[in-house]
Amino acid sequence: MRAVHAFDVLGDPVRRRILELLAEGERSSGEVTASIREEFGISQPAVSQHLRVLRESGFTTVRAEGTRRLYAVDTGPLQEVDAWLERFRGFWEQRLDALGTELARGKRARRRSGQRDSKSRESSDE
Repeated sequence: MRAVHAFDVLGDPVRRRILELLAEGERSSGEVTASIREEFGISQPAVSQHLRVLRESGFTTVRAEGTRRLYAVDTGPLQEVDAWLERFRGFWEQRLDALGTELARGKRARRRSGQRDSKSRESSDE
């Protein structure tokens, strides 16, 4: 699957939510439908359409258990998305590293400021 196609599939908030539900474990189509209908207020046929898109694009698998259809996440397409994102990961990792450095500096500055404040309070108490 092309990563761009994967983003088309993942661009829909309902499909992303379905994947989030399935990431917690295999679920029946009825369970998924009930959750999505409650959260998004869409019809059962609309939920079924989203499940079909996820299944046909390879993001989910489905297996029959009697009359039930059980859906699960298929990690293959997600790994492809992750591999595609790898070339960009350095951009946000550098920023996250810089943010961590700035947060550490801020903590040190607050500690030093707090130490100065407590020393000045001690001096004024004498």
